[in-house]
Amino acid sequence: MIAFHNVSKKYGRHIVLNEVDFQIHPNELVVLNGASGAGKSTVVALLIGAEKPDSGSVEVDEVVINDMHANTLQLYRRKIGVVYQDYKLLPKKTVFENVAFAMEVCEEPVELIHQRVPEVLDKVGLLGMQDQFPNQLSGGERQRIAIARALVHNPTLLIADEPTGNLDEANVRSIVDLFRRLHMEGATVLLTTHDPLVHSLLPGRILNIEAGKII
Repeated sequence: MIAFHNVSKKYGRHIVLNEVDFQIHPNELVVLNGASGAGKSTVVALLIGAEKPDSGSVEVDEVVINDMHANTLQLYRRKIGVVYQDYKLLPKKTVFENVAFAMEVCEEPVELIHQRVPEVLDKVGLLGMQDQFPNQLSGGERQRIAIARALVHNPTLLIADEPTGNLDEANVRSIVDLFRRLHMEGATVLLTTHDPLVHSLLPGRILNIEAGKII
């Protein structure tokens, strides 16, 4: 379970999150909805341990993320899947190599990499494109690579920060359908968006964030 307990965060004098308090239960799908600058990406940064709150606590499965030491935090991050709006792909690596890289940095066995990568590429519909490079693919296909990379460690928690922000409506619908299927397969999903189409297509609970507060 994810729990934010009275979490506040500011950068300089700007208050980004103001005593935010919410919970997400295991196997739940939650959409964090809000305009740009509302604090959505800061929630994600706190949840993955990239930032620490100024006050309050962020917990996952009753473990306080902001108290984790660096080594423990690294192990924790391997157990979650994170997808970003800008894909964060390696342009000189193929589709297969981009996904495999997430396993290589964890020093996974080569045999396991060659077994697991095709599995996740098949799940996101890219198995036939594994030898192509990112610049040969559409925005929707590049986002599917990013999702496949997030899935290679079989995460029970999948976090997506504006994953459809750069996509047209057809690709938005396709990516949202993929997240819906991943949730139905058992993943806990937190997806941030400012797009009304996204939360109209998803069956989960919606948390609205405005000026750093859940409303």
